[in-house]
Amino acid sequence: MEEDWNAEIGDEALLPSLEKVSLLERPNDTSPVFNSSVDSFGTDEFVNSQHQPVSSFGRGRNFAAKGFQEGIEEDAITKNRGFKGFGQGFQERNTVDGASTQNRGFKGFRGGFGQGDSFQAGNGEDAVTQNRGFKGFRGAFGQGFQERNAVDGASTQNRGFKGFRGGFGQGGRGRQRDVPQSGTPDSRERGILTDGAGPKVTYVPPPPPDDEQAIFARYQTGMNFDKYDENVVEVSGLDPPAALMSFADTNMCHTLTVNIAKAGYSKPTPVQKYSIPIILAGRDLMACAQTGSGKTAAFLVPVVAQMMRDGVTASSFKEQQEPECIITAPTRELINQIFLEARKFVYGTCIRPVVIYGGTQTDYSIRQVKQGCNILCATPGRLLDIIGRGKIGLHNVKYLVLDEADRMLDMGFGADMKKLVSFPDMPQKEKRQTLMFSATFPEEVQRLACEFLKTDFLFVVVGHAGGACSDVQQNILQVSQYFKRDKLIEILHSIGNERTLVFVDTKKKADFIACFLCQENIPATSIHGDREQREREIALQDFRSGKCPVLVATSVAARGLDIENVQHVINFDLPSTIEEYVHRIGRTGRCGNTGKAVGFFDNNSDGHLAQPLIKVLSDAQQEVPVWLTEVAFETEGGRLPVNTQKNYRGRGNVNAGEVKMDCSAREIESWD
Repeated sequence: MEEDWNAEIGDEALLPSLEKVSLLERPNDTSPVFNSSVDSFGTDEFVNSQHQPVSSFGRGRNFAAKGFQEGIEEDAITKNRGFKGFGQGFQERNTVDGASTQNRGFKGFRGGFGQGDSFQAGNGEDAVTQNRGFKGFRGAFGQGFQERNAVDGASTQNRGFKGFRGGFGQGGRGRQRDVPQSGTPDSRERGILTDGAGPKVTYVPPPPPDDEQAIFARYQTGMNFDKYDENVVEVSGLDPPAALMSFADTNMCHTLTVNIAKAGYSKPTPVQKYSIPIILAGRDLMACAQTGSGKTAAFLVPVVAQMMRDGVTASSFKEQQEPECIITAPTRELINQIFLEARKFVYGTCIRPVVIYGGTQTDYSIRQVKQGCNILCATPGRLLDIIGRGKIGLHNVKYLVLDEADRMLDMGFGADMKKLVSFPDMPQKEKRQTLMFSATFPEEVQRLACEFLKTDFLFVVVGHAGGACSDVQQNILQVSQYFKRDKLIEILHSIGNERTLVFVDTKKKADFIACFLCQENIPATSIHGDREQREREIALQDFRSGKCPVLVATSVAARGLDIENVQHVINFDLPSTIEEYVHRIGRTGRCGNTGKAVGFFDNNSDGHLAQPLIKVLSDAQQEVPVWLTEVAFETEGGRLPVNTQKNYRGRGNVNAGEVKMDCSAREIESWD
């Protein structure tokens, strides 16, 4: 079967001309700068132990990832043809006794991409492998991109691409991979092996700083912060409590009031004005407010206030903890961000928040929980795992919070949430308080939410439901797939070193575009679900610090992430749903600051988004291009095709108002 290269990573125009590219010769130089003076990639000098990378791209499995093999099994000669039209290559397999493999690399592209000792994954016992790698790349591209699970008598040396923020695809020489290579996606996320092969997850994240200045670190509100009050707020439901005008109006304990001031909250935003009194009144809540408007504090402040008012008992070390509050979110980075925010509000109290998420050692998560836990912040997979191990008891849960609730109720997480509330010791919805927050709430998700909420719940909508933040200047450009790279370089050169998020639609493309940008002397890194947790955290840290002003990401970074001074968001690939678009551009223009968002619109793949984009642009008082109106008209009239393949990959339906319910989120992106 031929691989669809265009569907997975774009057209051949996406491939950079690496004819003149290579890395610096100096083995001790960790610079990511590419240089044309060396005739090969990945020579032995780059495995010098003195060359310690900052991070790595995919540990060698980003380009040769998960298959791309067409072959026969035992005692067979396998020809790996890889991506048709780009030659024959990209092999990853664990060979068996007597197997002979012939891997032809990338043909038909600057001399075939062939004839190197590269792109190999898995030579087993008595296996003869002929792997021709990359030819025509200034002396072969060298020896890299190797990933394998070795068997008896086998040895390997993975040199990868170094000099790329620690190596594009470097293999972690001298140590095991942190991510298991077998089992189900769910078991891999949890570090559980189902077939006895491969290492468990061993990564232990560094502890967060515990000094007061670091705990209360924040960034400044922007000049448009006061404009939040101009948003119209609609509250649906019976007998809603009056809105809060200032934090001083609440009957909160002195410690919490001081912490709110230290955290930089001088006055409540609209979502906080209405949500805090509703939660303090004990009502269930579904709240929809624009990105960057303070939704996290809108649920943390009243939950902590009620826990202090009810006289929460300091938790102590024991085998099974019984938290009063469980907060769950779809991505590791977001749940950790919520945990760090919770530490601000509980500072100086006996309340202990704990965060657990996938990609880290399970025993580490268990140790953190056993030391005491009042507020548990968790991703769904790790949460269910820890509960299943008997380390968390649920009968004392008073508050259940779903952040990014529309994502938590669909795309595979809906089943996890139903399982969570179905545990025998989880209080029924009438006996707990359930809170849901997001910037988007499609109607289908609103109907699903009713299964988790009391009948008298309240629904708060700030501004337009599912609308984009008006502080983000949106610009939709008509760019075909073949010219996207050129347009991206043009934009990045024009904005200089300003912090920029670039969104693409596949994991491999995220690494590829980051590599391409480094080739163009634009420091970049990537984040996506196939990167190890350590790599994801380093990539985010490099982006936050400005070390890499460009972060290329999949939708794993689209929701909730609050990163200071992100001035630009570029949708290299537009998502399939308008909700995802709203979340992506919401990474800029936060907390009253302004930002810019550019989207590359390809008529052949994005026609279904034309009409929803027009509405989002209009609601945010943005200019609507005339050509976009014409595309919307032609699409509705059936003259333009709808790219159903992109729609599948993009995790949504053609109708942006609906939600595709039969697809597991973990199959498409390692959110959790």
